[in-house]
Amino acid sequence: MTPAVKLIDLTDSLVSVPEECKAWLDTQSGRVIIVEDAVIQAVEDAEPDTTPFGLEDSQEEQLPAARAISAGDKRYLALPDKFEFHEYRHMERFIGTVVDAGKADQLWQAIKGKGAFRYFQDTARRLGLLDDWYRFLEAAMNRSMLDWAKANQVPVDKTPGRTGP
Repeated sequence: MTPAVKLIDLTDSLVSVPEECKAWLDTQSGRVIIVEDAVIQAVEDAEPDTTPFGLEDSQEEQLPAARAISAGDKRYLALPDKFEFHEYRHMERFIGTVVDAGKADQLWQAIKGKGAFRYFQDTARRLGLLDDWYRFLEAAMNRSMLDWAKANQVPVDKTPGRTGP
């Protein structure tokens, strides 16, 4: 049985994992791990039972997990990433909750065009809605990750605090 994973570790994976990496749940430990795409690619490109050449020390630490992931080991479950979360859609939903029509209109204008995320946050800050947005976003991330955990039969510990460094 998979040990309970901290909800905060799951939601952090939505916002803190660089684009060149992927977050995975180690179902044996209940910990979220980060593996660089380049390490998985290096494992897949290397001859069987050999160590890929040219990896940095931090990348070599990822090798056991990368090998297992590359081999399709069910121990590791891929976590949703920020693109699957669709933060833009949540900005639209948040705007729908803003009661003041003038403020809502300014937020709608902020998300049109290039730089939507930055303009949205700048506008929310100027309108005094930034804390409300962050609470809304956190609740949406929690719901999303709880839904993922339920679909994958992963127990979740909702107490505050992280499991690891």
